[in-house]
Parts: sequence; structure tokens; C-alpha cells
Amino acid sequence: MTAPGAPKEAWTRVVQAFVLVALFIVLLAVTRVVPVLSNRAGTISAIGFLLLTGTLASELVEVVGLPHLSGYLLAGVVAGPHALKLIDHRTVEELSTVNALALALIAMEGGAQLRVEALQKGLRSLGWATLTQSTIVLVISGGVFIAARPFIPFLAPLSPLALAGVGLLWGALAVSRSPAATLGILAQTRAAGPVAEGTVTVVMSSNVVVAVLVAAALVLARPMIDPSASLSMREVQRLGYGLLASVAIGTTLGLVLAAYIRLVGKQLILVFVALGFGLTEMLRYMRFDPLLTFMVAGFVVQNLSRQGERLVESIARTGSVVYVVFFATAGAHVDLPLLRDLWPIALLLCAARGGSTWLASRLAARAAGDPPAVKTWGWAGLIAQAGLTLGIMTVVERDFPSFGAGFRALALSTVAINEMVGPVLFKLALDRSGESMKGPEPSLSSLTDNT
Repeated sequence: MTAPGAPKEAWTRVVQAFVLVALFIVLLAVTRVVPVLSNRAGTISAIGFLLLTGTLASELVEVVGLPHLSGYLLAGVVAGPHALKLIDHRTVEELSTVNALALALIAMEGGAQLRVEALQKGLRSLGWATLTQSTIVLVISGGVFIAARPFIPFLAPLSPLALAGVGLLWGALAVSRSPAATLGILAQTRAAGPVAEGTVTVVMSSNVVVAVLVAAALVLARPMIDPSASLSMREVQRLGYGLLASVAIGTTLGLVLAAYIRLVGKQLILVFVALGFGLTEMLRYMRFDPLLTFMVAGFVVQNLSRQGERLVESIARTGSVVYVVFFATAGAHVDLPLLRDLWPIALLLCAARGGSTWLASRLAARAAGDPPAVKTWGWAGLIAQAGLTLGIMTVVERDFPSFGAGFRALALSTVAINEMVGPVLFKLALDRSGESMKGPEPSLSSLTDNT
């Protein structure tokens, strides 16, 4: 017997599909009939188009059980410069400036989800997860990368020592996660339970771990790849200084934000925009870590004041638009021709990373005595990769021009696969473990009080 609401639900999906197709057809016709408009449409038009199509696509993919993030990514891929070319390369690059605001909000919200009580309760699990993920994933992913040398052209001229150095860089890259995808899936499912809590804690904490790992890998790999270079402790000192400075600035920012929310509490959207764009650029100029800074700020507001819930609610209202554009833009960045050429080796490297992540998660859960759900599904939220990984590959390309372009191209291909598969696996894990809440989604980026 059909439920009373089923016909209405089906009719709603049909209308949504019709509107989505109509939007693509209209813009496709306009850009083909008057091509110059594609260059004059500007960033604002692209944002509006991606926001509409991403939202509609997210509703439609929900029918087959896929997360909303898959809809955002799919809309960007189809509209991007490598598919229908509704949005050109220049516009995609201009849209990337929105990422600064999105990443600031993601980091701040993630930090606000890390409560001291939860960290103390799960300290043993977090310790084991961090240790196993940072070692097993690095070693296995880097080892498979080195073993696949015959199939990776840019590795051919490297000496064995240089090859080991590049493998170390790839292994460090593989440890990186996607806080954006994690928070996006939790926003949709409003999940609460050990899998959701453990994933948020591990993913957000991994930002600090990955920053240290990548910096250490760069210091160690440089003399291995370039015989004229030497191992310098100055880089290690610079790393320590950068981390301490980021924490100090984040603590100060958190205290200022908490005071502002308590005493003023208005126009927070403008405050977030100013911080996301202005402060991010200043931190990058000073070579500090913006993600760590904003994560510490959110943590301070949540744990050293009573303004944590108001902060999360304000970020939710702002992020509901920003996150759609962020993931749609990420989809538009997916280089389909490149992925077509590199997909066999990229798939192998993704499988190695996924398998080592599963193994590390199982070993950590067993050592820490985690609940059965974490032992079974704890790995699924650690597959997605996004913004931080893209930043790492850019640094490698800049510091090692002899092979950097090839390294970045291959990394982009693996990130594209992980970016599409990871959110689906995490949502499946939350659904199967019974942690997803049923009912309408209150907001794109709002989370439950439980973390």
C-alpha cells in the first residue's frame, strides 16, 4: 500500500528534475548562441547558477541514497569547463576565492565541535587512531606509490633515494582528510553516536597532525631528492614557530569572538566574511596555518565561554550558502580528461589508501576497545579528501619543479575519486550504524549538539 505522502513526494522530485534540466538547457543555449556572455556572466552569475543546480541535484541524489555533497559535486562537474563548459576556467578560478571563507567557517565550526569533555572521554581512541593512521597509511600508501613507478612517467628519471623521498611526500599526502566533507555529511544526517563523534574528533585533529607530517616530510625529502640540499633544522624551527603562532592567534581570536558575540552579537555574517577573506590572507602572508588558527578559535569559543552554541548557529546560517558553492566549485575543478588518462593508477593509489585506512582503523579500534560500530565503520569517514590536500600538492609542485607538475596531476586525480566516494561511504556508515537521524534537514551546515 502506498503511503499518503508518496505521490506528492514523487511529483516534487519530477518538478525538481524538470527545473534542473531546464536550468542547464537555458544556460547551455545562451552560452552557445551568444558565446561572449559566458565570459561576461561573471562570478555572481556562476555562484547563483551553482547554488540553484547544486541544491536541486542534492535533492535528487537523495532518492538513491547518496549524500547531498554528491549532488553539489555532480552539479559542478557537469557545469564545469571539462564537461558542458557552462562555467569557464577563469570563472572557476575566481570562484575559488570563496574557498577561503568556506574553509574558515569549516575549521571554526569543526573546532567548536571539539568539546573538552568529549576529548577526555575519547582520548585513548583518538591517540590510537592518530598513531595508526599516521604510520600505517603513510607507509602503505607511500610503498604502493614507489612500487607503481613503472606506470608513473614522472618517476622514471629519479634515483632510488629520490624515489623514496617522493614516496614519503605521497605518503604524507595520503594521511590528509576532509573536514568539509565530514561536517557536510553530519549536517545532512544530524548523526549522533560513537562513529560520528569519533570521526569528527579524528578528522579535525588530523589537521594538526598532517601539518606536522607534511612539514617533516618536506624537510626530510628535500636532501633525498636534491643532492645539493642539506637537512636544515631551520625548517623544523620554522614549523614549530608557525604552529605555536597559529595556536596563539587562534586563542586570541576565539576570546575576541566570544566577547563580541556576548556583548554585541549582531552582523556576525560580516564578521565571518572579514575573517574568512582578510585574516586568511594575512595568515598566509605570514606563513601561518589558517585552518589551525580558525579551528583553535572555534575550540576556545566553545570551551572557554558560553557562546559556543550561538557561534555554531551563526556559522550554520552563513554556511548554508557557502558550502554549496564550495563543493560545486570543487566539482568544477575535477579535470575529467586528466582523470580519464590517469584513472588506472589513480584508482590503484586510492585503493591502497582506502585499504590502509581500513586496516589502521580496525587496529586502533581493537587496541582502544571501541564499540563494535566503530570497529566496523570507523574507517568510512576518513576516505574523503579536499582543501588541505590541494594545498599540500601545490606546495610540492612549487618546491620540486622537476616533477611537481606530474605529482600534482596524479594527486588531483586521486583527490577527485576520494572526493566523490568518501562522502557516500561516510553516509552509508552512519545509516548502517543507526546514528543518522530521520526527519527533515534543519540546515545545510548545522550539526547536532552531540559531537
